[in-house]
Amino acid sequence: MNFASDNTAGAHPRIIEAIMAANGGRAMPYGNDELTRRVERRIAEVFERDCAVLLVATGTAANALCLAALAPGYGAVLCHPDSHVNSDECGAPEFFTGGAKLIGVPGKGGRIAAADLERAIAAAGIGVVHHAQPAAVSITQATEAGTVYRPDEVAALAEVAHRHGLALHMDGARLANAIVTLGCTPAEITWKAGVDALSFGATKNGAFAAEAIVIFDRARADALGYLRKRAGHLWSKMRFIAAQMDAYLADDLWLANARHANRMAAELARGIESIPGARLEYPCESNVMFATLPEAAIRGLEAAGFKFYRRPDPAGQTLRLVTAFDTDPADVTAFITTAKRHAAGAA
Repeated sequence: MNFASDNTAGAHPRIIEAIMAANGGRAMPYGNDELTRRVERRIAEVFERDCAVLLVATGTAANALCLAALAPGYGAVLCHPDSHVNSDECGAPEFFTGGAKLIGVPGKGGRIAAADLERAIAAAGIGVVHHAQPAAVSITQATEAGTVYRPDEVAALAEVAHRHGLALHMDGARLANAIVTLGCTPAEITWKAGVDALSFGATKNGAFAAEAIVIFDRARADALGYLRKRAGHLWSKMRFIAAQMDAYLADDLWLANARHANRMAAELARGIESIPGARLEYPCESNVMFATLPEAAIRGLEAAGFKFYRRPDPAGQTLRLVTAFDTDPADVTAFITTAKRHAAGAA
């Protein structure tokens, strides 16, 4: 009954089986194996475009190294204040870029609006030697609030960024969840909308530890091989990351996993809206939601053994709830039933 994070889930059985299969025999090291090459080709097929693909083990590495390839040490990366790169990477983007400054661009529901990005760039001091120079924009899909960017919203941000000479990076730790919600293709929400570089996540959606850096313009990828090696993410036995990504993409397992997680989140959201005194803080558009519940309901859930995070605000009654590829529908039902019972008892 753990709704704290999709990282609390294990790995999908098919991905574990793929790791075991990759363990047999010998394979060339450092990504020079056939399985890694197959994954690179498969990702190019998924995104309908020739692209540079570099596998790493964590989302932090994917984001930080992506941005290091896009922004110099004297540069600036514009992002939402609540974005993972800004608030949850322990300074990794700043470290691996060699000191690039992260500039927050606020927006409702975890999203940046094109007009706000335009104003932020105009105020950033382009060409002024005293200011960090804007080099990239980073957006999260799905966002930390659980909302999603529509393709036209991404395209509008890309237009602003590119007009000012900035690259557009997408943190796609939950890209599969966004694609399922939008009903679009991976290409339509990324490079066709103007995204230059993508952190393509699998760990939160059924992998053991597997992420991919996808650069849609190979000219921007020249330094990434060296950056990955320096960061300690050029695995000598790269086939074990590749095996996970290969199984993740095979037969659209990644989308099936996300579809289940999103469905469980939608059921949980509907149930929460039926609890007296409860409300959703943002529309539930992926597998992440924020919900404010009566304190009696929260304490009842905690006593029953449910796991979740409280938002660190003065009231502490807003919960971050996350479903996963293996969320049990019975747990969703039990959460709603328990919350309703304790909310009614306190009324």
